[in-house]
Formats: sequence, structure tokens, C-alpha cells
Amino acid sequence: MLVLLASLHLQAQQPNILVIFSDDHTQQTISAYGSKLMQTPHIDRIAREGALFNNVFVTNSICAPSRAVLLTGKYSHVNGLKDNGPNRFFNPDQQQIQKILAQKNYQTAWIGKWHLQTLPNGFDYWKVLPDQGNYFQPDFIGMNKDTTRYKGYVTDLISDFSLEWLNKRDQQKPFFLVVGEKATHRNWMPDPRDLPEFEHLEFPFPGNFFDGYDKRQAAANQDMTISKTMLMHDDLKIGVDYNKRGMFGRMNEEQKKVYKDYYDRAQQSYEKIKHDSIEVVKWKYQRYLRDYLATARSMDRNIGRILDYLDSTGLASNTIVIYTSDQGFYMGEHGWFDKRFMYEESLRTPFMMKYPGKIQPGSKVDQMIVNIDFAPTLIDYAGVNVPKDMQGKSFKNLVSNFQPVKDWRKSMYYHYYEYPDPHRVAPHIGIRTEQYKLIRFYGPIDRWELFDIKSDRTEMHNIIDNASKQLIASLKSQLMDLAREYKDEEAVQLLMK
Repeated sequence: MLVLLASLHLQAQQPNILVIFSDDHTQQTISAYGSKLMQTPHIDRIAREGALFNNVFVTNSICAPSRAVLLTGKYSHVNGLKDNGPNRFFNPDQQQIQKILAQKNYQTAWIGKWHLQTLPNGFDYWKVLPDQGNYFQPDFIGMNKDTTRYKGYVTDLISDFSLEWLNKRDQQKPFFLVVGEKATHRNWMPDPRDLPEFEHLEFPFPGNFFDGYDKRQAAANQDMTISKTMLMHDDLKIGVDYNKRGMFGRMNEEQKKVYKDYYDRAQQSYEKIKHDSIEVVKWKYQRYLRDYLATARSMDRNIGRILDYLDSTGLASNTIVIYTSDQGFYMGEHGWFDKRFMYEESLRTPFMMKYPGKIQPGSKVDQMIVNIDFAPTLIDYAGVNVPKDMQGKSFKNLVSNFQPVKDWRKSMYYHYYEYPDPHRVAPHIGIRTEQYKLIRFYGPIDRWELFDIKSDRTEMHNIIDNASKQLIASLKSQLMDLAREYKDEEAVQLLMK
């Protein structure tokens, strides 16, 4: 009897954990971070009822590797997944957060976008999109490994399946659930009801939209510009044949009609300016933002559904809720969309977290967090010892009661690998401190870049040729120390040349 009571007491103390993990969603479009582009009331609610983290960074700004980091708490070169290439392989047998939590009686699930090629391992339940998945009538792979097509819009369906699992779970166990959103991944296909939401708005252009990339060779040689890379057909939905198979062919007739009527009007506006190259670039930017933000609107609405469920069932009082993304994204800064670079817009990721009674509502966390810290923190909250081979640190004490954490990091380490496809961004390593960012591009481009990110927030001025030798030597030494600390032998060898 005493053993049973002790077990029930432990379960009562263990929090449920819900991680909402979006795709390519960026701080610039979240009103909790001060965005003027749109309001995100339901995402903001997590921050309002808990803590908003202002300085959260990723180790490798690309989709699949960020998911592997979430699962393992380890850098890409350690967990084995470095890029999004078609031959990528994530070893499913390695240590992962869900396996550790299962040892403490957690029931575990991942629902939605997965993107790791190998199927989930160590979860009690999973239902995932094949590869990137589709916005309309998406396929899902179930635990029997059969693929089933479902009617509906992907963001709604992911919420439906998540709420269904929550309803049917073993209520005697705490749960760990990851809701893997497809939104806001390219090609930004909004729910038809959200199409007109931003239609009559004209968005301000970033100050560096027409960046000339002075003294930034890697930035000049990428293939991710709104002007040249963004596709009129797939991305901007102009001249679409809705009867063809593929992403547009998946729509039902009603959805096709709404899309066709809407984008036919968009094409009429394009026809008026199509012979003016500057006006075309501006037009593409406005269309991009309207589609991206409308896609985010559906996600925000569905996050509200999940939060309302937690409240209505009483689960909210003992559930950690996290909202984050796999990385940031460019909303026209430097003339770009996409991610990959170590520049701020894609290095940063949104992160907010609530836990009633443990995290003070309206809190702000300014310390430097890296996505290798996510798994250790959740394991710590569950009352489990963090494995020593995890490379991240628990930030539990930073956010619960704001206890000081000895020797918390003052810098972070980055390594991006994927080249040349699909966006020709040169591989690079780098260090970001509270004031400086030092980047070493290698492979096709052998260049150093240095930015004072306090005085040059938009990273337009590479000062590597003007900064003091002492500063450069110090940052290079710190970069080497981090490469060695995280056992990145490839980077160590590169820095020794």
C-alpha cells in the first residue's frame, strides 16, 4: 500500500509535457515579440501565462537537424543528422528524450511533421507526415507503417489527432506529447478561410531588403532571394493548373475554386506591373508575406484549440506547455526567405513556456539558450537525472523561481553543413557572444565575417578587416574552445589550418 501511495505521489508531482514545434516560424511574425505584421493571440497566451525567452538560438538552422537536436540534446555532428539531404539518416536506436521519460512512467507521442526519414522509435504512439507532408488532404503514416490520406487541412488535422490522443491516453500516467506543425513551411498554402485576412495590408519593407552584400561573399552567392528564387507558380500560386496532381491537385473542388478566385485576382495585379522589375520584386514580397502570415493564422487558431482543451479538462494546472520552432526565417531581410545562415533572423527561434505555479506569468528570460538545452530541461522537470553525454544544460532554475545558475553560457556555437542544394549557402561555423558574431565560411567560400551585433543589429557591416587583432584573436580562440568542448573534430581541423 505504501509503495502504491508513493507511486501515486510521484505521478502527481511529475508534470505533463506538451511541446508545440512549428516549422520555419519566426519571431518577426509573433506579436509577443513585438511583431507589427500580425497578431498571434494564442501563441502569445503561452508567453503571457508563463515566460518569454528573448535569446534562444539553434545549432544548425535547418529543419530535420533541429528535430534531431530536440530529441537528443546533442549537436548534429554527434547525433548524426547534419542536413535535409535525401539520404539523411537519423539513428533511431540512439538515446532520445522520449525513451528517457518512458523510464519514469511517461506515456509518449509525436503527432504531425517528423521529417527524420527513419520513423519514430521509442514512442508509445506516433502519427506522422511523410517527409514534408502536404497542406491539403495530407497523408499520415501510422504505427502499423501504413500510409492513409485524410480529408481536410493539415493544421486542423494535426490538432484533431493530438486532441484525440490526449482523450484516449492512459490517464494514470503523465504524458509527453510533441505536436509537430507543418506550418509555416514553404510553399505557404493558407486555409481557404484565411486567404483574405491580410489582402488589404501593405507591409513595410525591411531596411536591408535591397541588400548589396558588401564584404559578405557568402551572402552574395546564395540562392534564396525573393527576387530570383521565389517561384511564381509553386510559391506565389500564379498560373496554377489545379487539375494537375501534386500539392494543388490534392484540393477538393470547393478549395480549388476559392484558391483560383483569390489568386486570379492576385494575377491581375501582377499583370499591371510585370514589366517593371523593381515593382515585381516588391509585389512578390507583399504576396509572400500575405501567404506566410495567413498560414500562420491557422496555426495560431489551432494552438488556441489545444490550450482550451487543457483548460477545460483541468490538465493545464500540471502541464508544461512550450511553443517553439525548428529555427527562424527571413521575412525579406537581406532580400531573402528561408533560413540556414548564422545571421540573427534564422539563428534565433521563438520560445515560450508556461507551467502554472512553477513559472511566473509574464516572465522574461534574457539568458542565452540553445536548442541543445531543450531536452535536458524537460528531463530535469520530469525528475530524471540528465544524461552526462547530453551536450545541453537544463535551464529549469533560470525560469522557475529565477535562481542563479552558476557559469551559464555567455556564447554559443553554430555549424551549418548543407551545400550546394537547395539554396547554395556555403557551410560555416561560428560563435555568437553577447556583443559579437564571428563566422568562418568554408568549402566553396573561404572567408571570415565579424559583426558587432549591438551596434549593427541587421548585420550589414563585416568588420573583419577593421577590428582589432586582439578582438579577432580572442574570438577565434573562443570559437576553437567551443569546437573542442562540443567535440566537433571537423571544425577543429578547419580552424587549425
